[in-house]
Amino acid sequence: MRDKMNTNNSVYALSLKQPWATLLVHGLKQMEIRRWATSRRGRILIHAARVSDTRPEAWAKVPKELQEAAKVVGGIIGQAELVGCKLYRCMEGFAADQNLHLNEPAWFQPPLMYGFTFARATQLPFWRCPGWFRFFPVKWQEA
Repeated sequence: MRDKMNTNNSVYALSLKQPWATLLVHGLKQMEIRRWATSRRGRILIHAARVSDTRPEAWAKVPKELQEAAKVVGGIIGQAELVGCKLYRCMEGFAADQNLHLNEPAWFQPPLMYGFTFARATQLPFWRCPGWFRFFPVKWQEA
């Protein structure tokens, strides 16, 4: 999948497992951790993957009022502005930003990890569509 913006009303999306997608869309998570970097910036649709994170420690971070929203999978649930990509070379730096990405320090995997920093996240009406493990184009019509 190419990392160039597609014209013809396409916007790029990023797929996250639940509950992480819901936590990001509702502003409780401001950073998504990946093993690859991106130079992409701007509006990104947030896609809830078909498969959720099964770890109890992930679901323990979901407030009661968002538990139902975090069960929605397989489509676009929101949007946010991708404003940066932070490099992590060690567990200490990764742990220092735990309040942004919500991952346990032990989840750091050397040699490098990257934190995609998001701002101005908002929920959107659910729109079913397949996802992808990297950024992927979505033909999106504004409501």
